[in-house]
Amino acid sequence: MSERNLSKETETIIMKAIALCFKPYLKPEEAMIYTNLGRTRLPTKCEEYGIFKNDGDYYKKEDLDLIFNGGPTKCELRLDSDKKAC
Repeated sequence: MSERNLSKETETIIMKAIALCFKPYLKPEEAMIYTNLGRTRLPTKCEEYGIFKNDGDYYKKEDLDLIFNGGPTKCELRLDSDKKAC
């Protein structure tokens, strides 16, 4: 494997990107990078999926993963669990 000359700035960006994968809570800017959604699309998608920021203004990464899965929204999941209880 050949060595590549990466600048310090590039190395820092790569390390930050990798760190995002391991953080349980993300700042709004980090959530935009993690989801690859822009400043206007992230809040729209989050609202659609029933994902809200906590009191500290952070998104829960586990909740953001719902957007990637393309599965049911948090609201739909709650409705399904209520039906099972009936």
